[in-house]
Amino acid sequence: MRRMRLGLVMLAMAAAMGALRQSPAASPLDAAFAKYWDANSPADAARAAANIVRTAAPFEEVHARLQRGRVYTKTPPTGSIRGRRGRFEYWLNVPPSYDAARRYQVRFQLHGGVMRPDASLRGDGAVRLAGAEQIYISPAAWSDAPWWSETQLDNLRSILDTVKRAYNVDENRVALSGVSDGGTGAYYVAMRDTTPYASFLPLNGYVLVLRNPELAVGDMFLNNLRDKPLFIVNGGKDPLYPVDLIEPSLVHLNSGGVSMVYRPQPNAGHDTSWWTDVKEEFESFVRTHPRTPLPDTLTWETSDTHTWNRAHWLIIDSLGTTPGDAREMPDLNRSLGFEVFRNGKSGRVDLARTGNTVTAATRGVKEFTLLLSPDQFDFGRNVTVIVNGRTAFDALPEKSVATLVKWAARDNDRTMLFGAEVKIRP
Repeated sequence: MRRMRLGLVMLAMAAAMGALRQSPAASPLDAAFAKYWDANSPADAARAAANIVRTAAPFEEVHARLQRGRVYTKTPPTGSIRGRRGRFEYWLNVPPSYDAARRYQVRFQLHGGVMRPDASLRGDGAVRLAGAEQIYISPAAWSDAPWWSETQLDNLRSILDTVKRAYNVDENRVALSGVSDGGTGAYYVAMRDTTPYASFLPLNGYVLVLRNPELAVGDMFLNNLRDKPLFIVNGGKDPLYPVDLIEPSLVHLNSGGVSMVYRPQPNAGHDTSWWTDVKEEFESFVRTHPRTPLPDTLTWETSDTHTWNRAHWLIIDSLGTTPGDAREMPDLNRSLGFEVFRNGKSGRVDLARTGNTVTAATRGVKEFTLLLSPDQFDFGRNVTVIVNGRTAFDALPEKSVATLVKWAARDNDRTMLFGAEVKIRP
């Protein structure tokens, strides 16, 4: 039992030290990477990354090591493990057959009933809605920290980062699902922090609950739902969110370009009695919709340029109108001539990449950053960025080890590495 409670941070440290011991005469770069893999958090990794830069190692060597990733311990705890991050607890369920040489799919499962004041972790660690063999993460939410809060966005990110430091997670197969309030929370996360997740699966939830002014969720941008696929289930006899209530919003989203699979359950109430009938399709959806870490098309809208202003390789830095703003951008926040969410000032970027050329349409954005990956762009040729019909950038990208390790430390992701930044001012 004591072994089951071993901290995930200690496991990550053991893995990194094991990697260092494999080389009896470690080079400066080996030593720098051992400290980097030993980091407990993105902040610690950022400090350790400075040692990698100081070695003056070639860009290609650093990139290759980051792609290979850390060496994982082969004897971590499995089964139900109770974790904690500050005041936030969570259940972690790891398959008994866990093999550190294999990358594992992860499912976040968000519970309902979040407006209760009790912050204690629910259940005994058993997986609700168990499906395919994978790692399950079941965090806790309550009235002071509901799923539709920035504290929970940060919490989910931090839990995933901690788990990735101890277990071999497939970064492109992290799905986020939830039931009831957890389903509504899945919509919220999709509109605020899309980058880490492959798909969102709201069950018995309703996106328009987030319009309730008592929830104080801040600005919500339905356009951001275009970036990831949704798998949606609602019950026909649900007294809270029946299919007759929620279907018009789904028709609106789908007609506006949101990819979704919708499976209404005509005889179900506000419950998951349908799980055995839906489970196989649910898991097939997750399996067949892995994340594209470096997507060729993106759309992102925000009113906050300090926190949730990023989608993969796009960051919105500064808001404000410009003379060249795009005049027509299809807007999911408009329905029948009315605003769905009453948002404040915002900025939006829609972009598409073909080869080394990026074409962007912007509205209300004074500056944005493109993070360039050598796995997506040819760094030996000019990168051209065309914004609202005008060329805003046309030059060779300046690849940098400092940039490479900065974003690697933040993302902790072997498949999403950025070696250059380009600032664009429309």
